[in-house]
Amino acid sequence: MSGKAGRQARGREGEERAGRFLRDKGLRILAQNYRTRTGEIDIIALDGETLVFAEVKTWPALDFSDLEQGIDRKKQRRIIETAKYFLASHREYNGMEVRFDVLFLDILDIKHIESAFLE
Repeated sequence: MSGKAGRQARGREGEERAGRFLRDKGLRILAQNYRTRTGEIDIIALDGETLVFAEVKTWPALDFSDLEQGIDRKKQRRIIETAKYFLASHREYNGMEVRFDVLFLDILDIKHIESAFLE
């Protein structure tokens, strides 16, 4: 599969792998592919008393220097605005610590960057 359909399929598969990875680390997945008019968050999870908003990037090869390219400031703002919308509509999580993570996946590896960016 190539083109847009291939990228979408690879992205969905990557998000599923990332969800399993986070569950294996003890996080509780609350939502996947949470969408609002402000944007989308790939995974929302609880890590103890911390609410985690995670962006998943599935690329052919991992390179930490790609973080800035993959999650630019505009993308970060959309994720933050969508997280605010989630918190406004799910008041039971208000007052919790919040963290924005990024998970980079390639064919063999997952690199989990906790607190990859801040509001």
